[in-house]
Amino acid sequence: MSETEIRDDRAAGRLEARGEGEVVGRIEYFVLEAPARALVPVHTIVEPAHEGKGIAGSLARELYAIAGREGVPVAPLCPYVSQWAGRHPDVAPAAGPGLLEAAEDWLRAHPGRF
Repeated sequence: MSETEIRDDRAAGRLEARGEGEVVGRIEYFVLEAPARALVPVHTIVEPAHEGKGIAGSLARELYAIAGREGVPVAPLCPYVSQWAGRHPDVAPAAGPGLLEAAEDWLRAHPGRF
């Protein structure tokens, strides 16, 4: 595969990995505003033909890098991102339980969003 480019489409709530002229993977997320601003990944999807190439991990790493640059935490509701963060505590600091609870509340209040 040619080099994969990661692009943040904040308006659409997607962090996309693009390769070979197409989207090969993505993290769907939203921005939580209260009780504190945070990035909240909900789903990580890698196209079947591109699985096993490290795309999901690259997306998770870039999401945490974006959050770090913006000075906000990541509150992962996505099981993959949560597990990835547990394996990489050096670059993926844990979000407080109150923030995770607020993210879950937001998701329940917006059932058609994801």
